[in-house]
Amino acid sequence: MPGTASFSTSESTTAAKPRNYFATTHWTVVLTAGRADTERSTAALEKLCQVYWFPLYAYVRRRGYSAHDAEDLTQGFFECLLKRQSLAQADPARGRFRSFMLGAMNHFIADEWNKARAQKRGGHDTNISLDIEGAEAQLEQSMTRDASPNVAFDKEWATALLNEALNQLEQEYREAGKSDLFNGLRGALAGSRDSIPYADLAKRLGLTEGNARVAVHRLRKRYRELLRGELANTVASAQDIDDELHHLFKTMLEA
Repeated sequence: MPGTASFSTSESTTAAKPRNYFATTHWTVVLTAGRADTERSTAALEKLCQVYWFPLYAYVRRRGYSAHDAEDLTQGFFECLLKRQSLAQADPARGRFRSFMLGAMNHFIADEWNKARAQKRGGHDTNISLDIEGAEAQLEQSMTRDASPNVAFDKEWATALLNEALNQLEQEYREAGKSDLFNGLRGALAGSRDSIPYADLAKRLGLTEGNARVAVHRLRKRYRELLRGELANTVASAQDIDDELHHLFKTMLEA
């Protein structure tokens, strides 16, 4: 899994969004899937599941299940979810995809696990590909090995969120033919602006110190925008973004 980026939440800014922005985010589209199975809702749900499957796997493992059982359970859960069997429970008033996914997984464990275990291993029909070997390596290195299941889930959810925004940022620089610039600047995403060695950075990149400062500012600004955009895909309203961001970063600091 890619390395985790971080930034100071005090630098967060709310990017302007069209009035109907939260009527078209992935999570809001997913909420409609239980009433209308559309290609758009399916794609949105699969996208969110692909990004955020590992926090659920980590949660199941922290509950004491073996790697094999956790893999089967997670695959079975996604198969159930993608067939819309759980979406009827989604409550838009709760507003968070994270909360829904954890609640749905707990319901699946309680009511569906016995049936899931009866299926032949590897026989799940789902489009979500799980890298279990990579997941186990991540768990071995992660702080979640000593955390409670709920803390492990939230910590890995925050990590997945950060990594998804970082992946989007890297892709934008790559498509613009600026991969070398991104690789040289990415370390500046961590920590505060005061801790960035601008003189050394400028020398490595062949820039003036002033241009290096501008490049870092643009990188961090775009990363914040992408991070908030990814968060918007997992909540139902603009007012939930800051609350969700605060909760997840608090969890990471405490994990």
